[in-house]
Amino acid sequence: MQVNSRANEAPTPPNADSALLRTVAILTMFVDHAGVVFFPQIPQMRVIGRIAFPLFCWGIVLGSLYTHDWRKYAFRLLMGAIISQYPYMLGLNHQWYELNVMFTLLLGLMVIVSMQKNFYGSAWWGPLICLALAAAFRMDYGWKGVLLMILMYLGRKSRSGLAAMFVVFCLYWGSASGDVSGMFGLGSDLFPGSVVWSRPYGVIREFFRLQGMAILALPLMLIHTNSRLRYPAWLHYIVYPGHLLLLYVLKSVF
Repeated sequence: MQVNSRANEAPTPPNADSALLRTVAILTMFVDHAGVVFFPQIPQMRVIGRIAFPLFCWGIVLGSLYTHDWRKYAFRLLMGAIISQYPYMLGLNHQWYELNVMFTLLLGLMVIVSMQKNFYGSAWWGPLICLALAAAFRMDYGWKGVLLMILMYLGRKSRSGLAAMFVVFCLYWGSASGDVSGMFGLGSDLFPGSVVWSRPYGVIREFFRLQGMAILALPLMLIHTNSRLRYPAWLHYIVYPGHLLLLYVLKSVF
């Protein structure tokens, strides 16, 4: 009896080119925040900005797998979050109790570590505590962002698994956000009467929602690249508060 060799093949892991992914995340984040501060009339900039957060989340997953010391990694994130809070308030008009995205990323790292190490059963209670903290405090992307990192970690070994998880998550994530299909020239009369497009049962239309456009980050996570980009690890920790201060200064001047 011949066994199908494909059944025994190891799954193909997603893209681990963290330097390239981090660079794209930083650039799209800057476009997003510049759109918020200076160009609110150009929603396409917010769409581009949806690429950033999933890439940062995937970077946390990769970092948790390759770091030599998760405690130092967590400490750097904590310090970055604390340092970034005031620039976050200045640059994007937030209050002191509205925490920046680095706190969310820190909770995501702690969830993954709790699942990896399983301290006294922390693989179970760790995610619950971190999700509860993200829900209790007002932080950028909140508990949904922490949940995304949990799901990414669970799907880290397979491109198909990661893709399936992320598509479903984007559909859920975008369900409560605005329709952006008009930005792509896709009017409400496209395919009239078709369940593929028309309301209220349109399938494709559900992908064209603002937060659901995070799906644009998926090819970058799946397609293997080898950019050979190299720069100091500390650099991306100062880019976040730095670009927020820059936006604040430009806003004050102009």
